[in-house]
Amino acid sequence: MDAMNPQSVWALGVVVILALIALATYFLYRKKQSHRLEERFGSEYGLTVERLGSRSKAEAELRNREARVERLRIVPLAPGEAARFHQAWNTLQAEFVDNPTGVVAQAEQLVRELMVKRGYPMGDFEHRAADISVDHPDVVSNYRAAQDIRKRNLRGEVETEELRKAVVHYRALFDELLEVGQVEQKTMPARPVEARS
Repeated sequence: MDAMNPQSVWALGVVVILALIALATYFLYRKKQSHRLEERFGSEYGLTVERLGSRSKAEAELRNREARVERLRIVPLAPGEAARFHQAWNTLQAEFVDNPTGVVAQAEQLVRELMVKRGYPMGDFEHRAADISVDHPDVVSNYRAAQDIRKRNLRGEVETEELRKAVVHYRALFDELLEVGQVEQKTMPARPVEARS
C-alpha cells in the first residue's frame, strides 16, 4: 500500500474539517429554524408534529403555511367596519340565554365573515385554521375547540355550558382578528381622568 504524501494528508484533513464545519453550520441553522418555528407557532407546532408524525415534515408544513399566508393580502379593518363587527358581536352575545345553539352558529358565521373581510381565504376548516395559525398562533386552539363543540352540538352531544365555552373560544379568535385593542385606541378619544374629591 502506498503511503500518502504529506500534501495529500494535509488536503484530506482540510476537506474533512470543511465538511465538519459545513455539517455543524447546517445543524445549527436547522436548530435555529426549529426554535423560530416553535416560538412563532407555539402549541400549533407540537400539534403539527403530532399530526404529521415527524419534526421535519411538520416544519416543512409550517414553513409552507408562512409562505402561503405571506402571499395573501390580509388587511386591517376600517374603524367603521370594526365598529360594525363589534356591535354585531355584542348583539349576538346578548341573545345567548334565549338561543345558545343559534348563537354558536351565528358566532361561527361572524368569525368567517370577519376572516373574509380581513382577506383570509375560506377553504375547509383545517385550511382556515392553518392560515390563522401563522399570524394568530395563540388563538387558533380556541378556533379548533369552538369548531369541535359546534360539530358535537350538531349531533346533539353538547350541553349549554359547552355552548357557552364555544362562544368564549370564538370570542377570543374574534377579538384577535378584529384587533380590538387597536380599534378601540383609534376610535376612542383620549380623555384625562378627572380627580374626584
